[in-house]
Amino acid sequence: MPIIKGFRALVDEAMAQVKTYSVQEVKARLADPAVQIVDIRDVRELAAGTVVGSYHAPRGMLEFWVDPASPYHKPLFADEGKEFILFCGAGWRSALATKTLQDMGMVNVAHIDGGYAEWVKQGAPTETLEEREERKSRAYSCG
Repeated sequence: MPIIKGFRALVDEAMAQVKTYSVQEVKARLADPAVQIVDIRDVRELAAGTVVGSYHAPRGMLEFWVDPASPYHKPLFADEGKEFILFCGAGWRSALATKTLQDMGMVNVAHIDGGYAEWVKQGAPTETLEEREERKSRAYSCG
């Protein structure tokens, strides 16, 4: 069975239809409570670290976590006051995922150009999973 539309064409179509932020634009908004960075990478990719303060929503579960009718729905994604900025390893999966969420009706969604690779290359803040868990446990113990 021949592929009639390759991954690159799909990514290019998505990129033409979604909001894309540079690393610097997202870095400047990290402290903004109206922004939620979402790491859609596979759990195995998290060993390399992640964006500080990001929420992990694996690509394979994203649509189910976003849809309130799904038994897997995560209430975080129902917050219409937030802008959800997705990232993956290189920006391809996040472009496709952003387009899918837009197709589902979300208007408050974008992605990071170049993904985590570009984030790291530009020296933007990262954290290990251990640092993330420590930060979360400190937040819970203070409240």
